[in-house]
Amino acid sequence: MTATFDHIRPSACPACNAAPAAEHLADLPKDAKLMLSLPAIHCAACISEVEKALSAVPGVRDARVNLTLRRAAVQAGPDVTAEMLCEALARAGHEAHELDPGVLATTTADRQGRDLLMRLAVAFFAMMNVMLLSVAVWAGAEGVTRDMMHWISAAIAIPAVIFAGRPFYASAWGALRVRRLNMDVPITLAIALAVGTSLYETIHSGEHAYFDAAIALCTFLLAGRYLDHRTRASARSAAQELAALEVPRALRITEAGEETVSVADLRVGDIVRVKPGGRIPVDGRVTQGQSEIDRSLMTGESLPAFAGEGSIVSAGEVNLTGPLTIIVTAAGQDTALHRIADLVAVAEAGRGNYTSLADQAAKLYAPGVHILSVVAAVGWYLYTQDLRIALNIAAAVLIITCPCALGLAVPAVTTAASGRLFRKGMLIKDGTALERLAEADTVVFDKTGTLTNGAPTPLALDALPGEAARVALALAQASAHPLSVSLARALTAGGTRPADVTELTEVPGYGMQGLWQGQIVRLGRAAWLGADATPDTASFLGLGDAPAIAIPFADTLREGAADLVAALGAQGKRVILISGDSRAAVTRFARTIGIAEVVAEALPQEKAALVADLTAQGAKVLMVGDGLNDTAALAGAHVSISPASALDAARSASDMVLMGKSLAPIADAIRTAVSARARIRENFTIATVYNILAVPLAVAGLCSPLIAALAMSTSSITVGLNALRLR
Repeated sequence: MTATFDHIRPSACPACNAAPAAEHLADLPKDAKLMLSLPAIHCAACISEVEKALSAVPGVRDARVNLTLRRAAVQAGPDVTAEMLCEALARAGHEAHELDPGVLATTTADRQGRDLLMRLAVAFFAMMNVMLLSVAVWAGAEGVTRDMMHWISAAIAIPAVIFAGRPFYASAWGALRVRRLNMDVPITLAIALAVGTSLYETIHSGEHAYFDAAIALCTFLLAGRYLDHRTRASARSAAQELAALEVPRALRITEAGEETVSVADLRVGDIVRVKPGGRIPVDGRVTQGQSEIDRSLMTGESLPAFAGEGSIVSAGEVNLTGPLTIIVTAAGQDTALHRIADLVAVAEAGRGNYTSLADQAAKLYAPGVHILSVVAAVGWYLYTQDLRIALNIAAAVLIITCPCALGLAVPAVTTAASGRLFRKGMLIKDGTALERLAEADTVVFDKTGTLTNGAPTPLALDALPGEAARVALALAQASAHPLSVSLARALTAGGTRPADVTELTEVPGYGMQGLWQGQIVRLGRAAWLGADATPDTASFLGLGDAPAIAIPFADTLREGAADLVAALGAQGKRVILISGDSRAAVTRFARTIGIAEVVAEALPQEKAALVADLTAQGAKVLMVGDGLNDTAALAGAHVSISPASALDAARSASDMVLMGKSLAPIADAIRTAVSARARIRENFTIATVYNILAVPLAVAGLCSPLIAALAMSTSSITVGLNALRLR
């Protein structure tokens, strides 16, 4: 039996359905909307700290951070300035500056990636050279030769460490300024102690210097930081993509005639005209004209809808066949399209609060490392009264416990899993997507364009008589209607040639008409041709006075869809189908593919509401969709996937993109995600066991900083090799 969600109700007017999750934003005074860039934030803890600091500023009403874009959106009173907010964040230890909307976020991300890669290259080059010099010392060089090798190593390593380690130093200093700790503090201390101890030993002709340990730390940690950056590099804001669908100008009708104006200048009650092929710029009601409207972006409905006098239309919909005159009921930020963008922005910010396994592990790590190092240094100084020995042991403890393995644990696994899935046609955009995918227990599918190919295909063309097929092709080729385009493509592929039809005319909202062999021929709606409508999608062909011929259409199932649904059921996951199509069509489709729970005639806000309801009930939702009407739900889900054929905004809102036509890689992605989570936990176990074994040796004074660096490198390599098992 097919289950439905009765609490979800369709509405005739999308503009009347303010998304509940975005209502608080719409109700806020529009005194000041400030955007801040936060180039240094990198974890869930940063989100909480930034939002707390901003909310403490008098006059700030709402502050939300988008971790992916490293931005904060602030709603505030007119007295609040960007400078005040930046100063508040600076006091909290976070760099911030007012965002220039003309600068693309992707440009900033690319610049950061190039900077990390450049520093990694410098560190790696320096490490290789210092390691070569160290070979001579390890081989037994003594006296002047050993001192010369140490001084050359210092000349290479010290500038390289200062330059390459800047990302860690800046982050550590920002944390210490506000009296808090983060993972970069022990990293900075370990590097500083290794370099300082080595320089002291070199000046006093000591036997051991540890410049190779310091530069090796930088190299491995920069590799982890760059891998983490790469997992985020392809992420873009879906809310930004939605803005591209907003029409900047409209044709307004006044007593003086027609004038082209900015959409921002339109007011409720204005009259606008939309020509065939144009995107509707406002929410409104049709006062004159007949046409067909492509609402697939807003509702997911695959077939165009008739629009005549009194019909309700929304911004973002496309006028297909005839000119329409529309009275404005909402424009600009009050349209349904803009409300969806607000909803998506809220959902993106909420999903950014997900705490990864690495963040959870790191939360307790930094304080423990510092306490242990200080205790070791104090203890050895009291025991030996030798500051040099105490600092050496403190450096060894910091180096051997340096979170290099911890820093590589997640990026190494994510990169290996991403490579495996990419070869199978799945692109991962977010660093925590695999972790969230492994947790998913409920899968929500859109229908049109996701489980189906999204394009109606004509059926039973063999039943058309030869001349009828040729006439149908001639009429279909003259129309831009989706059914006509599909029919023309299918007939042409079958070798049909068009008949000689003249006086071709498109009747807006009804179909194509022409003259063939002295009689009127038509291709279009059933009522126009005097035929009885069928329950299935169909176009009708009329040849003169003969009875109209029905040409049925059906949306074909996407490759791998049935197998995917069956595989999800076998894994014990709850599967739900949600669509903007009619209840009868959705229910019939769900029955054929094996999905028991159905939501039909759902608007974008209702899709997002369903995902929010499921989340509130404790479900971890995987949303799979492709349209604008799915975008808010994709952004609000625990994890989301879109096909490559999806709208740009939908792909941007998703954590993963399916590159091919088949849905089969989704099942493999879930299995890979579960394996990746297991590998991440194994890596944490490796790092923990390593510390349990190595730390007592360092505290006991049995490990020099050089041995500590080698041990640290060994643990990092082990973590990397374990991650490669995913390949």
